Amino acid sequence: MVVAELKNVNYKYPLTDNYALNDISFRFEEGKFYGLIGENGGGKTTLCNLIRGLIPHFYNGELEGSVRVFGTDIKEHNVEELAVKIGYVFQNPFNQMSGIKNTVFEEVAMGLENLGVEKSEIIQKVEDVLRLLGIEDLMTKNPNELSGGQRQRVAFASIIVMDNDMLVIDEPTSQLDPQGTENVFEIIRTLKEAGKTIVLVEHKIDLIAEYCDEIIVMEQGHIICSGETKEILSRMELLDYDAQIPQVAIWGHEMAAAGKPLSKIPITVDQAVRLVQEREG
Repeated sequence: MVVAELKNVNYKYPLTDNYALNDISFRFEEGKFYGLIGENGGGKTTLCNLIRGLIPHFYNGELEGSVRVFGTDIKEHNVEELAVKIGYVFQNPFNQMSGIKNTVFEEVAMGLENLGVEKSEIIQKVEDVLRLLGIEDLMTKNPNELSGGQRQRVAFASIIVMDNDMLVIDEPTSQLDPQGTENVFEIIRTLKEAGKTIVLVEHKIDLIAEYCDEIIVMEQGHIICSGETKEILSRMELLDYDAQIPQVAIWGHEMAAAGKPLSKIPITVDQAVRLVQEREG
């Protein structure tokens, strides 16, 4: 099932001359985990804003082409209804906080309250998601007094608790340490296994390689290439577009250049180990 489809999409923000998205055509399929990579300013966040409906309903600007999300033209979507279907974790967690709640529990519960969910169900759902993210100790803290990393987790919790069909996640680990990053990716994988469709912008390419099903590479508002993760992230030419590839993939190409090729280019350390063992018999 296709959950979002873009055809020949062009978009530019108000009061700008250049298009932030150029001739974008892509289909997002239900239950897949997409990694969105490429240069800074290449259009990744703009594409996320479009899928989520912030374009055109919040940012306005000029939108050309066809954008259908869950079968409905994005221009005709009810924004509140779309928010129930698609959760959006912003790049900056400070933008995600409401600023009006006095505790983390209330902050995470706010979306469910707005939907009129029963109080007992809200309590259970919020407690479960705080436990899942390992931040139950923050339950009574003021969200406006948390560190950047703590706010990032709370922002994530406020989206997960909504149980959306699709998640658009813009650099969720930008303010997390390595352990916190690994924990977030494990949670994202759990959500994917639960059938959620996930679009993730992330610069930590080794984790993208390990978790994502497909990769979309963007430059100057264009989709340069897309496809299965193992195929896209093995391409050295991605470096020409200021997109990263895993270090182990670069090593695989260097091995081939040295006359010691593996049967294929690895994109994770585990793959590299298996391929070396396979070659050595």
